Amino acid sequence: MYDRILVPTDGSPGADRVVDHAAELAVIHDAELHAIYVVNTAGYAGLPADTAIEGLGSMLNEQGEAALDRAAGWVDDVPFERVLADGAPSSEIVEYAESEECDLIVMGTHGRGGINRLLLGSVAERVVRTSSVPVLTVRVNGEQTDESSTDDVTDEPASGS
Repeated sequence: MYDRILVPTDGSPGADRVVDHAAELAVIHDAELHAIYVVNTAGYAGLPADTAIEGLGSMLNEQGEAALDRAAGWVDDVPFERVLADGAPSSEIVEYAESEECDLIVMGTHGRGGINRLLLGSVAERVVRTSSVPVLTVRVNGEQTDESSTDDVTDEPASGS
């Protein structure tokens, strides 16, 4: 059913749960696993270019490589591709999944609802809304929120529309 599975990661301990879930699916389906880390250069576009932020790009790339190394540590016996991209995270994830003909995106969500979702936004939510590739979301903390909203992103497959 799945030949190529994409798992975005940020290198956090919560992302380990997501990578592990994606790796298990890759084993079951004898699929390739592609891990992507997106350096959010879109978020730094308005900063002044002074010497204080001169090394920011290399530092962010190092964090990305460390996140991909961490993801690789969760993967055994599965073909594994690592991708470091620059740009807006949701756009880069969707673009990569579609261009590489991935069959599934497995990504984490913090399960925020209400005002927190509005204020903080959600990369997972934007990917679900814009991707033509099905998206499986996994709560990074493994817990339910105290809100019982039916529109919260859950651990169920979803297709962008």
